[in-house]
Amino acid sequence: MLQYAIIFFVISIIAGIFGFRGVAGTTQSIAKFLFVLFLILFVLTLLFGSAII
Repeated sequence: MLQYAIIFFVISIIAGIFGFRGVAGTTQSIAKFLFVLFLILFVLTLLFGSAII
């Protein structure tokens, strides 16, 4: 999941460089969402071990 967040972040940077503002904003939002979701799952796994999944 963190890999997807990084991929969307890179896509948003590349799209921003080339001037595709709509694509850059969309992929940046997806990357932020996936990163926050990854952090939440990471903290839950640290707290509860592998019993979550």
